Amino acid sequence: MTESNLAAKMDVDEAAIDEGLYSRQLYVLGHEAMKKMAASNVLIAGLHGLGAEIAKNVCLAGVKSVTLYDPEPVTMQDLSSQYFLREGDIGKPRAAATLPRLAELNAYVPVRDLGGNAGQEISIDLIRPFQAVVLCGASYEKQLEINDWTHQNGVHFISAETRGLFGSVFNDFGLKFTCVDPTGEQPLTGMIVSVDKVSVLSYDYDPSVYMIAQSDEGLVTCLDESRHGLEDGDFVTFTEVQGMAELNNCNPRKVTVKGPYTFTIGNTSNLGQYIRGGIFTQVKMPKILEFKSLRESLAAPELFVTDFAKFDRPSTLHAGFQALSQFKAQQQRLPRPRNAEDAASLVALAKKIDADADEKIITELAYQATGDLPPVTAVIGGFVAQEVLKACSAKFHPMLQHLYFDSLESLPSSLPSEQDCQPLGSRYDGQIAVFGKAFQDKLANHRQFLVGAGAIGCEMLKNWSMMGLATGSDARIHVTDLDTIEKSNLNRQFLFRAKDLGKFKSEVAAAAVAEMNPALKGHILCRQDPVGHATENVFDDDFFAGVDGVTNALDNVAARVYMDQRCVLYEKPLLESGTMGTKGNTQVVIPHLTESYSSSQDPPEKQTLSCTVKNFPNAITHTIEWARQEFDAMFVKPVESVNQYLSEPNYLENSLKYSGQSHDHISQIVSYLVTNKPLTFEECIVWARLQFEDKYNNAIRQLLYSLPKDHVTSTGQPFWSGPKRAPDPLVFDSSDLTHLAFIIAAANLHAYNYGLRGENDPAVFKKVADSVIVPEFSPRSGVKIQITENDPANQSSSDPDDVSDLVKKLPPPSSVAGYRLTPVEFEKDDDTNHHIDFITAASNLRAMNYNITVADRHSTKQIAGKIIPAIATTTALVVGLVCLELYKVIDGKNKLDDYKNGFINLALPFFGFSEPIAVQKNKFNDTEWTLWDRLEFKNDPTLKEFISWFKTHHNLDVSMVSQGVSMLWSSFTDKKKSAERLPMKFSKLVEHVSKKPIPPHTKHLLVEVMLMDEEMEDVEVPFILIKI
Repeated sequence: MTESNLAAKMDVDEAAIDEGLYSRQLYVLGHEAMKKMAASNVLIAGLHGLGAEIAKNVCLAGVKSVTLYDPEPVTMQDLSSQYFLREGDIGKPRAAATLPRLAELNAYVPVRDLGGNAGQEISIDLIRPFQAVVLCGASYEKQLEINDWTHQNGVHFISAETRGLFGSVFNDFGLKFTCVDPTGEQPLTGMIVSVDKVSVLSYDYDPSVYMIAQSDEGLVTCLDESRHGLEDGDFVTFTEVQGMAELNNCNPRKVTVKGPYTFTIGNTSNLGQYIRGGIFTQVKMPKILEFKSLRESLAAPELFVTDFAKFDRPSTLHAGFQALSQFKAQQQRLPRPRNAEDAASLVALAKKIDADADEKIITELAYQATGDLPPVTAVIGGFVAQEVLKACSAKFHPMLQHLYFDSLESLPSSLPSEQDCQPLGSRYDGQIAVFGKAFQDKLANHRQFLVGAGAIGCEMLKNWSMMGLATGSDARIHVTDLDTIEKSNLNRQFLFRAKDLGKFKSEVAAAAVAEMNPALKGHILCRQDPVGHATENVFDDDFFAGVDGVTNALDNVAARVYMDQRCVLYEKPLLESGTMGTKGNTQVVIPHLTESYSSSQDPPEKQTLSCTVKNFPNAITHTIEWARQEFDAMFVKPVESVNQYLSEPNYLENSLKYSGQSHDHISQIVSYLVTNKPLTFEECIVWARLQFEDKYNNAIRQLLYSLPKDHVTSTGQPFWSGPKRAPDPLVFDSSDLTHLAFIIAAANLHAYNYGLRGENDPAVFKKVADSVIVPEFSPRSGVKIQITENDPANQSSSDPDDVSDLVKKLPPPSSVAGYRLTPVEFEKDDDTNHHIDFITAASNLRAMNYNITVADRHSTKQIAGKIIPAIATTTALVVGLVCLELYKVIDGKNKLDDYKNGFINLALPFFGFSEPIAVQKNKFNDTEWTLWDRLEFKNDPTLKEFISWFKTHHNLDVSMVSQGVSMLWSSFTDKKKSAERLPMKFSKLVEHVSKKPIPPHTKHLLVEVMLMDEEMEDVEVPFILIKI
């Protein structure tokens, strides 16, 4: 294909962004960045494992097109990490063989093969039509040739390669690259309480004159509810400032931080006098970056550090990778695995480039040069793909300019011999070259339990299949995930295709990786059981005895904590990881060595005060939270109450007995079942129109009646000031799209409750809503408003109807036997169900009440749905890091500094590694113990034997014994009960007290005790396990 024809073929119209597919990624990159990506054509040359990983991530992200170049024939060794290839592809051109499976990933991204003949390298003529060019595994000579042209012609250039446990990346985005958002963090915003003009003297010395100038620096003080979070050099603008109005929507002003609540904004001498109010908003300023060409960088490199514990290693590897390229050019091959002669030659070449290069590191690079490891490919491939997206979108800060990565600590403690690393003609030769055949056998016989088959789970299974994990005759991988596949999963859970929608994730993922490596067929056992107390009959003692370790691929803390507890109980290593947008973390939990996952947790999220949400919102997040609560209050809770009334005997009596708001509760049932029960869809529209009036007009008028705009506090300060914004009632206008959107969504959801057919024609809603006669509203006296968190919730004055009158209006359940309403189950990812439409309209109307800037549907969906931003690049990299730790787990490493916990942020970019935290040591008497230890009692002892054991062996008195929620015995238990319980075996005692049989699968009981020493001091001991 000629260059001009290729360029013409790429010139397709930009399609609208599919928010259903790209939903989670859009919260990472934003619409603008994705639009720029959709105009970018990317070339990837070199389709070994690394090139395939980069191509996979770039395709999932959604660029305009991806073009592949690699005419070399597929070999068996390519299958070490190239998961788009199969044994049947051997002998075919790599790019052509890769293309069909790669093209399945994203229907919006055309994938093309640039063709070429075996032995023909990429050339300048071939790269001209592209906005970004990635070279994988190319010689330095070829990199220099291509980069010289790209540097001069404004084409973004990245080169990368992996060699065993080593990786290398070089970036050149041109002479002047504009980064529009270096961090990707949301702009900071906050309320201000003052802008003071502070006199500042500045001195300007000139040989002919010495000048002193005076100016008024603006010192901004923020509301003391939260720190401003700004840094020196940030820029801000303002809104809603009274008095110093020139600040409103001003050009960005540079910030100098003075304290956690104060900052200055430069000269304010010529501005008015500040009176009150105002909101500052951070302004993201573009950053211009200057890249050096590879030719310049080789001589004077800017090195990016991936591990600060290896601060001097990048300079050694800078020489080592150049030497490796020279070695290959001279010998027409790479150094042989663990061959001392080749290693010495490579060291000599490296020393000519850098005399200070570390010989041990260069030697190891030589030993591993033919190595091809799936985890390293995943790390470097995820990183490079994100750099490609930065080049295409200008979003996030590019890496400057050389990255060198290694994970030498993943090598086995007992290093393999040269003989053990020789190629066998197998798909694992790339791994055997690094770890040896003996270690490959260990991998094949290792048994893992993978909890979750979503984004992290898919990447994990892909890596494990390439590594040959659990391919031994008796080894198995267990994977469980109760979820089914949804459209939004397809953007990053790359084992799934559109044809798989609705199927179980665990089954589809297992089948996909068994196709990648047929040796896994029959070795992956899939389940759809959640992990938790309810499934301990499934994941029981026998199950955990049959696994060697656990890998979490979960998306919630509760399940992570539970699995952590199970790993502590069964003394299994746990590999933990998580991502959020461009951020990711990994944690290794090793029995008797490290702390567990639950030993330290993030602080809980800051909760918005209920009085703020109910009456005094000042941010869009408050109105979205209110709208989400209204969703439940209108379409879920009253409907469930009606169904409970109709189905549960004595429901009303119990409600009257236990509910503090029985009048409101029963009034709601009467409304939904009798007085406002719709028979037609038109009645649903009328109901929605009246709901609008009640929430956005009447409620606001009542609030302003109780707390007028001129209301003052007990100290004489205006009540409506600072974070309290005075609202205004809304007058319904059917021509206002937000007003009408509320009516459309509310009416359809109300109709759903009653099984009525909905409608979407705006004209129908407009006509009916405009014809509704709205009852007159008069604010009532004596209505109590919740002003602080300690005040009771808003209370209305007593209703003339008492509860008994309301109850009389309800039909007896027997008269409507079988009748039920349908509560709405909130589902954020179905764009046709009106759920997010309602919350967006309801939130924005309330924002209009309080003069808060409204939010679009996309932003509202994230907050209301608590969506965690996600992108395939981060997931790939994080899982690669986890698998590098898995090598160590399988090797059985037992020193703390052998392992690494990781934190990465691809936006900055940043890598941080640390040793896991050592498990805390405790002591009772002379016995030292940690959370991994336990006191184990066999043969189901009696309670008396149990108590005596502590006295005899440790001189400790038992004051209380419990199991689960059952108190089995205490020192104040009466004599009769004690005499009855002390001779009982534990199993019988637990059944006797709990009045429940012990489930058949239970083989042990976890028991809690309170113990005291001779001084009557409490003593803490390890957890206690009673074998029954």
